[in-house]
Amino acid sequence: MTTLPQPPLTSKSLELAKQVLLIEAQAVEALIARLDGEFIRALQLILHCRGRVVVSGMGKSGHIARKIAATLASTGTPAFFVHPGEASHGDLGMIAHDDVLIALSNSGESSELLAIVPLLKRRGTQLISMTGRPASTLAREADVHLDASVAQEACPLGLAPTASTTAALALGDALAVALLDARGFGSEDFALTHPGGALGRRLLVRVKDLMHSGDALPKVAHDVSLAEALLEMTRKGLGMTAIVDEQQRILGLFTDGDLRRALNSPLDIHSTPIDRVMTRNPRTIGEDKLAAEAVQFMEQFNINGLLATDADGRLSGALNMHDLLRAGVV
Repeated sequence: MTTLPQPPLTSKSLELAKQVLLIEAQAVEALIARLDGEFIRALQLILHCRGRVVVSGMGKSGHIARKIAATLASTGTPAFFVHPGEASHGDLGMIAHDDVLIALSNSGESSELLAIVPLLKRRGTQLISMTGRPASTLAREADVHLDASVAQEACPLGLAPTASTTAALALGDALAVALLDARGFGSEDFALTHPGGALGRRLLVRVKDLMHSGDALPKVAHDVSLAEALLEMTRKGLGMTAIVDEQQRILGLFTDGDLRRALNSPLDIHSTPIDRVMTRNPRTIGEDKLAAEAVQFMEQFNINGLLATDADGRLSGALNMHDLLRAGVV
């Protein structure tokens, strides 16, 4: 295969790249002065929407529309993307009269969008347009118009959508964040829409999801010897064992640290009862608590393991920092 010669990279290339970033940054900054009552009206339309938000656009505007729909959906505003070309061939049925349509078109004259506007108006769907031309057809036909115009594109040819798409994306983010705040959408709500991410693991995983329980739970009766407790610790591999009474109430905890302290004393591990060397009234955590709380608890008290209790205060599980690390909670 013939390799074509590549043009040399020069300081001119670097300056051009810097100019692109400057033009796009200025385009976004210029939006600030244009946020006015129309933006508030757009927020109100969406907040009072009984259906969903539909976002649409052609070409590069379509790519931005998809991103805006995804951002809205992940921040508490149910939204999805509809391709305007496909809408004219059946997908218009995806849009209901209770929905709000956000239509993106830099020119405001996208024929595919304009073709469906009369049909949307007939069924009562409200329209928010986001264009670069406030006098365009789409802007005039909309219930609310958001001005996303830019002074110039960053493309030196003035052809490729660059600054205009950046401005539209930023304006969409401004809408999503303002809606998030108005809805009181918090970090736990965000985690519910991102259960596969690190935030979801930190905010949704609970102690009972990670703890060792059943046969994997290290525990001994209060009347066993230190030697028997050490065997239980070795079998379960958590570096600790709970000491419980007949009702599974926690009487104490014996850890590797307790063992080191015990070995500094003259004692017989076979005859010394575990309740003589255990830590009484150990710190515990409810099994329904968030795993993130267990992390904070361990860090606060400088411990590496915790016993978990059920709603009745009985021993139900145990976990250590390694469990939290493996789960990605830390």
